[in-house]
Amino acid sequence: MVAAAAGAGWAVYAKLSGNITPDEAAAAELARYEKERPTSLVKDARNILLIGSDSRQGDDNARYGRDSGTERSDTTILLHLSAGRGRATAVSLPRDLMVDMPGCRRPDGSRSAPRFAMFNQAFQLGGSACTIRTVEKLTDVRVDHHVVVDFHGFKRMVDAVDGVEVCLKEPIDDRAAKLRLPAGRVTLDGEQALGYVRARKSLGDGSDTERMERQQRFLGALVNKVRSNDVLLNPVKLYPVLDAATSSLTTDPDLASLRGLYELVRGLRDIPMEQVQFLTVPRQSYAYDANRDQLVEPAAERLFERLRTDTPVAITGTGAHGSAPLRPADSRDGSYGDSHAGPFAEPAVTVSPPPTFRGNTAAEDTCE
Repeated sequence: MVAAAAGAGWAVYAKLSGNITPDEAAAAELARYEKERPTSLVKDARNILLIGSDSRQGDDNARYGRDSGTERSDTTILLHLSAGRGRATAVSLPRDLMVDMPGCRRPDGSRSAPRFAMFNQAFQLGGSACTIRTVEKLTDVRVDHHVVVDFHGFKRMVDAVDGVEVCLKEPIDDRAAKLRLPAGRVTLDGEQALGYVRARKSLGDGSDTERMERQQRFLGALVNKVRSNDVLLNPVKLYPVLDAATSSLTTDPDLASLRGLYELVRGLRDIPMEQVQFLTVPRQSYAYDANRDQLVEPAAERLFERLRTDTPVAITGTGAHGSAPLRPADSRDGSYGDSHAGPFAEPAVTVSPPPTFRGNTAAEDTCE
């Protein structure tokens, strides 16, 4: 029976090996600038950049808007895994953060000049390589691996675990997010989950701050769901989940080998949930445009230093955001989901983690 299960697992493995798209172009571009990149300071610690693409290419993604021929990074998270895998820290980087962007290779082969611009323009301009180089320039943290996932891949991942439960204090009727849900405990399928993490107009205060926190809570609930089903320890259960996750996945060549991805995922299985932190980089309204963000210093640099040196990140307080009113959402480009973050007022090293990461699901904590 064990042999049969193992055989089934490796049969799925063989099938999955062709699902992941290796990002050879990014690897070549990063190699070109290797001398400029930060060095890793702690052996065996790993930093993975998770990029959620809003690409409308493909039949399944086209329903979410017009394909303009470019992609933007809808969500970007820098995930730090400590040496020995005793801790995991995920830092959300706001899409509207003003950053110094290096000159990057465009899809047509031409090269852009260095510029000071919104962070999500890096992905639009030069894809994952430009985003990685921008993050490294901003944080001085070496990015060891990267993963790009689109709408379709996200939905399949949620469906592979039979949905994720959340608790809604009020019903949702958001036409732009294609989402209509009752109040109370609701198990979201992939389509509903995508609308839930992208919604802005009908949920919370309309800021990108609230949306990032909701995304963090949902990812925590998804992680809990996977762990509660003992997926990480069972290849027969794990590989179908990876099949869903890899169906629309682009990674660096090292992770494009499913064995590399599998070993990375298995390395997470013993991390206690209380040692999994989702944070947002300290930031505030940009001085010259209230619809953009800038880092709060020295708080941001203290956070980046802890990631570089594999030092535990201390959580400070329970009120991460200041009492100043949130600025209005900006939808000047006419696209769905382009809200801008409210201000960050407390100059702490980190923001408080959502209640999800105290060992319960997001739904349990939200319903208290």
